[in-house]
Amino acid sequence: MKMKLLSRVLFVCAAAGALLVAGCGKKEEAMKAVPELPVLRKAPAWVLKDVDGREVKAGDYAGKVVVVDFWATWCPPCRKEIPEYVALQEKYRARGLVILGFSVDELPPADVKTFGKQFKVNYPLLMADGDTAEAFGGVEGLPTAFVIDRAGNIRHVKLGLANAAEFEALVASLL
Repeated sequence: MKMKLLSRVLFVCAAAGALLVAGCGKKEEAMKAVPELPVLRKAPAWVLKDVDGREVKAGDYAGKVVVVDFWATWCPPCRKEIPEYVALQEKYRARGLVILGFSVDELPPADVKTFGKQFKVNYPLLMADGDTAEAFGGVEGLPTAFVIDRAGNIRHVKLGLANAAEFEALVASLL
């Protein structure tokens, strides 16, 4: 397990280095320089409730590129990246992108819903739990995002904040 994690960390470092070199030019040039993302593993099946109490399943998003973001209302880096996810969802929705916010808060769903309205979140907010995080392979810190391709494979894992343009390029490479 530690070797898999080490190889993932090395890949992410190499990919980030390649993006940094490419990131000195225009945004379009950076997007062209994104390396082919490897298949890390199959995304898990999950069933959660959204902030309105409706049941939502992984299968509801079959054929879409999905970003699953584990986050919390009390997490400053999570709050910082929400506007970036809002912009990504708006820009790429028509091309098949779905952002899903998996809240790990212990707050009631109604409070998470109010938070989402304050931040103008335009994507589904779901109430996650430890079992869901474990099904994805574990969440070592917040925010953690999993990028899933149209075939249901996890292609990238982002721990913490990332450069918004670089992350957009990674996501756009799968659309």
